[in-house]
Amino acid sequence: MKIMVSACLLGENCKYNGENNYNENVLAFVQGHDVIPVCPEVMGGLPTPRVPSEIRQGIVINQEGVSVDRQFRAGAKECLAIALKEQPELVIFKARSPSCGKKQHYDGTFTQTLTDGPGITAALLRENGFRIIEEDEIAADFEK
Repeated sequence: MKIMVSACLLGENCKYNGENNYNENVLAFVQGHDVIPVCPEVMGGLPTPRVPSEIRQGIVINQEGVSVDRQFRAGAKECLAIALKEQPELVIFKARSPSCGKKQHYDGTFTQTLTDGPGITAALLRENGFRIIEEDEIAADFEK
């Protein structure tokens, strides 16, 4: 099975603060499968580390008030191109990320306030028919 995965969940130091979101359950789940690691933010041209970003009224801005929407959307398009070529059966994305969150993201006030709705890349992949789950959904499924 081909599985596209947020690279930070696999231990790649591509998170905004230069660290990762390594997740043992995800790593165990994807073992033996064809893994396609992606980081839409880096793929869109943003550096690591970088100023934290959130979605405010549909536009991605960083904590300094600078729009990084173009880079987020470029990274999303790059991920979609890879997904269309590779056809992963499953996509495992980082929850609450402004790129990868499937259900929620931070609201752009930088106060840790969540709002319903997907991140930029998750929305684009879902619109194109890809099955997306978040890392916390793996933990529940994997224990069965």
